[in-house]
Amino acid sequence: MNIFWRELRSSRKSMIWWCIGLLFMVVSGMSKYDTMKNSGQSVNEIFGAMPKSLQAIFGLSSLDLTTITGYFGMLFSYLALMAAIHAALLGSTMITKEERDKTSEFLLAKPVSRTRIVASKLAASLILLLLFNLVTYGLSAGMVNYYEPSADLSGIGRLMAGMLILQLIFLSVGMAVAAVSLRPKSTVSIATGILVIAYILSIAIELNDKLDALRFITPFKYFEAKKLVGSTGFEGVYIWLSAAIILGAFVLTFAAYRKRDLKI
Repeated sequence: MNIFWRELRSSRKSMIWWCIGLLFMVVSGMSKYDTMKNSGQSVNEIFGAMPKSLQAIFGLSSLDLTTITGYFGMLFSYLALMAAIHAALLGSTMITKEERDKTSEFLLAKPVSRTRIVASKLAASLILLLLFNLVTYGLSAGMVNYYEPSADLSGIGRLMAGMLILQLIFLSVGMAVAAVSLRPKSTVSIATGILVIAYILSIAIELNDKLDALRFITPFKYFEAKKLVGSTGFEGVYIWLSAAIILGAFVLTFAAYRKRDLKI
């Protein structure tokens, strides 16, 4: 069976569960919008009175929660985290699953090069990421349009574009970690550890202005909702930095996998 289609088939069940999780998160999150909308401007005042640490955790910084896009911006921080976790897990397992499942011998018996193996797995991963992103956009746009039929969906589109780039970053990092690591069973832990550190650092930066220079280290600061739904939009420096990380990680993945001593 073609490696590309084999990977898509083997991932279909987990993809369905991820989509169910997305449905639950978006629907349950947006269902509270009506209650908050009826509270008027007091919503911003209530959340503004919260400790800055809680505002950072809930992603409330500079968001107008009385607007549908501002409210969705708060929800977006959780969707982005969920998307990043999915991408990191996908990337770290896509490379090492043969060793984990003891099917390396089956894979290596195929008349294909290791470069083609990685390329096929990468192509399947990109399709799965795109599907995840499209489902998220569809659910998000649908719920926003349900509560505000006249809402401008361009901000939602920018958020999804930023989330896709964030997914690509953690997919590439997960694959690079898997290709380089000599212990296949530890790749998921390492990849998720990197993600958790990056996320905690993004919160720490939000809490302490002195750490602002560290924002280039954590991808979670590259595409913030307050910028993407506001007038700032995408910043060129973060686009180029994201491209460098993604390209560098993918090059490392191909190079390391060609030299990798697979455990059969």
